Amino acid sequence: MELPGIGCARRGSDFLLLIKARLVLLVLFATAIGFAIATDRAINGFRMACTLIGTGLTAAGSMILNQVVELHWDRLMTRTRNRPLPAGHITRAAALSLGSGMIAGGLAILALGTTPLAVGFTTLAIAVYLAGYTPMKRRSPACVPIGAVAGALPPVIGWAAASDGALQWETGVLFGVLFAWQIPHLAAILYIHRDDYAGAGFALLYSNQRSPAIQAFVFSAMLAAITWIPVSMATTGIVYLIGTIGLNALLLVCSGLFLLEPGRSSARRLFAVSMFYLPVFLTLLLLGRK
Repeated sequence: MELPGIGCARRGSDFLLLIKARLVLLVLFATAIGFAIATDRAINGFRMACTLIGTGLTAAGSMILNQVVELHWDRLMTRTRNRPLPAGHITRAAALSLGSGMIAGGLAILALGTTPLAVGFTTLAIAVYLAGYTPMKRRSPACVPIGAVAGALPPVIGWAAASDGALQWETGVLFGVLFAWQIPHLAAILYIHRDDYAGAGFALLYSNQRSPAIQAFVFSAMLAAITWIPVSMATTGIVYLIGTIGLNALLLVCSGLFLLEPGRSSARRLFAVSMFYLPVFLTLLLLGRK
């Protein structure tokens, strides 16, 4: 059975591109880590399933609606013009219906199987991403920290879902880590594709082209400081300590080289390390607890 307007978007590759599957997987991983860390007893399988399914649906739906809003600009950019919407593999109306339905379904699942606070944080993430970050991308570089707020909420959602809404200081650490991590990660992406973004009219870059590199280094240092909090609170062991020292040293070196010699080569190196950093850190945090 074919959904109206979707056409060849039935193909798995088109669907995965439409929902930005790699980003959704990262959201799910961060949510699962937050859920697992918040659980001192045996994990409630039903609640965790509702958390991950609901968060996955809302994240995927938000990615689709972001592309619905940015369809005109995506057609202008080399890196996005072959996505399913600008390429004509799915109509705008069908994508709008699909994205809205996924968000509504995801929120319903979260409401039925988790906690009101988890639903509230998920709604906040959707609102910040679609009503804050998405329109601000064409107005001001301030969109970057706004978007980072939305991107830092998944582990908080997981924590709120697992703990009956009781947040603790670890929740702030998880939020702070994901917030700070996104700045060097996005700075590398923006530098690599700066001409593409500028040509499409996105106001993502500061007039001073060294600003992304400065931000990347400052927030890499901030990230290192935040990851030290569990050590100072004596809640982690030697595995976490050694692992995070190595990760932070690697990220600081790459962001420092990007600052000293801004270029696509150093930006790509920073991007690669940032992609490696987050899943490894979250795994260390989960496994390295005392």
